[in-house]
Amino acid sequence: MVEKNGKCFRPCRIQPNHELGWGQDSRWKRPRRLLRGTRAEGLRGSVQPQDGASRSAPGPVRARSPSAALRFPDGTARGGTAGAAGGRWRLHRPAAALPCPGRACGLQAAAAGPAAGCGGREMPKLRGEAFWRETLRGAHYVVAPMVDQSELAWRLLSRRHGAQLCYTPMLHAQVFLRDANYRRENLYGEACPEDRPLIVQFCANDPEVFVQAALLAQDYCDAIDLNLGCPQMIAKRGHYGAFLQEEWDLLQRMILLANEKLSVPITCKIRVFPEIDKTVKYAQMLEKAGCQLLTVHGRTKEQKGPLAGVASWEHIQAVRKAVSIPVFANGNIQCLSDVEECIRKTGVHGVMSAEGNLHNPALFEGRNPLVWEMAEEYLEIVQKYPCPLSYVRAHLFKLWHHTLQVYQQLREELAKVKTLEGIVDVNRELKLRCQEEIANQKEGEKPKEGLPFFHWICQPYIRPGPKERCKENGTTGTEKGVRGKRSLEDEEDGNSELLSKNKQKKKLRNPNKSFDPSLKPKYAKCDQCGNPKGNKCVFNMCRGCCKKRAFKETADCPGHGLLFKTKYEKSLLWQSNQRASPELSQKGDVDGEETAVLKEADDSAA
Repeated sequence: MVEKNGKCFRPCRIQPNHELGWGQDSRWKRPRRLLRGTRAEGLRGSVQPQDGASRSAPGPVRARSPSAALRFPDGTARGGTAGAAGGRWRLHRPAAALPCPGRACGLQAAAAGPAAGCGGREMPKLRGEAFWRETLRGAHYVVAPMVDQSELAWRLLSRRHGAQLCYTPMLHAQVFLRDANYRRENLYGEACPEDRPLIVQFCANDPEVFVQAALLAQDYCDAIDLNLGCPQMIAKRGHYGAFLQEEWDLLQRMILLANEKLSVPITCKIRVFPEIDKTVKYAQMLEKAGCQLLTVHGRTKEQKGPLAGVASWEHIQAVRKAVSIPVFANGNIQCLSDVEECIRKTGVHGVMSAEGNLHNPALFEGRNPLVWEMAEEYLEIVQKYPCPLSYVRAHLFKLWHHTLQVYQQLREELAKVKTLEGIVDVNRELKLRCQEEIANQKEGEKPKEGLPFFHWICQPYIRPGPKERCKENGTTGTEKGVRGKRSLEDEEDGNSELLSKNKQKKKLRNPNKSFDPSLKPKYAKCDQCGNPKGNKCVFNMCRGCCKKRAFKETADCPGHGLLFKTKYEKSLLWQSNQRASPELSQKGDVDGEETAVLKEADDSAA
């Protein structure tokens, strides 16, 4: 109960707790009866019946069990044998031994303050080794945060097959903070008791936004992770991920504030610098700011895609020796033997896998199951815990990667299917094809394409390197089943066989379309940023640069429709007219009085 304008109301949007019978309401409501007792006591205490009275329990929520007790966000509790013993209701201080509703009151805890846990009782925040050992249960096998890939269904599949800790996909802190649907679809709607321990990862570049988003998520996870390792172009445009690794002051402020305000530990996932010494200082700075666990990806932000190369375990080992907090290693993990070797060489507490886990969810069990077994189990989990169809399709492309190189027609069907039932049908057809191939297999036959196992068995996928590396080794990109990248010169010729699929579709819609760069119109560039400039711009700039300069100089640019000078002159003219209008009105009043006096004089003379 809360007091508002001298009246008692119940709080809005209470999160449901099925164990204790919390209800859900989206409006402020007046209870049917005000609680008996002094108002000053009533808002702080819990409600219990007195002997000899016959009133049923008033108030916002009623417990399902006669012996159940409810704890409100401000620390009050209401227990009750309501209706059983009857009675008037009196108010008293809550007992310390009352149970806490748990993670169900996440919004109240976030609104009440960073230190307020469920029921207003502050829970101790474990740090460093104690956090890893007790909260994370000493996890050694970790599933990495993967955008659109580490959703609840995949996390549950991975946990069934050896994973001990999982991360959510990277969430955008700004969007998470402002969009309730985004929160529900990516975290609140995925709450599952089997999915623990769990770490929620955010990307952010503003301390306040990061902490506010984390406050909304902290009651649904065991830790909050700051993404400092994403090397993709979208992270560069958004200024987050690995592109913050040079801004140490900003990172210190973000982690210090999060460590102070959150009730769960703060962790970080980073990429290394080329220099080991700088990487070590970077890790020590994060530890000093308040980071309680560090995941080190042994690649630089430039190592991605075909340039990924091999991760440096030497960097990870140096970081592990230099910090006192737990360290997870990431990179070069394709099978269980890689995990064991990484732990032995670097001394880390755990190992994180991303690509290896996507191609073989049973990686941490040390086995290579049949692909359709993993696919069917995953599809069963998806039916119980639905997710976007694009996620499901992407997972099946990874699981069936080597088989789809053999059955190209089924690959196209999987890409075009629009329903979960259709995906199940394609998966069943792939299973039948593989079983037929197994039945017709000759004795002593070995896997093709240089694979360690037959294509219907879960196994790692090794990314092909760039063409330059292939040339250095004396091979071409098309040998051993590895398709080389199309060169730009080949596409310029207009040969449809060498065009990308997207360009081939455009060619089908418009046969006269040409992709020759020499035929594209040439644009004059802006003097400031290099974007195409406006043809009629008085400053020879693009619209963005022109707007900044015109505003700074209070000038006009008719070409871009920017009239700062004209509007400023009009405002000055309007202000001068406003100042002149009171003088004219006063003069008109004086003339009117003189006319009235003269008229009276004429009348008297007559």
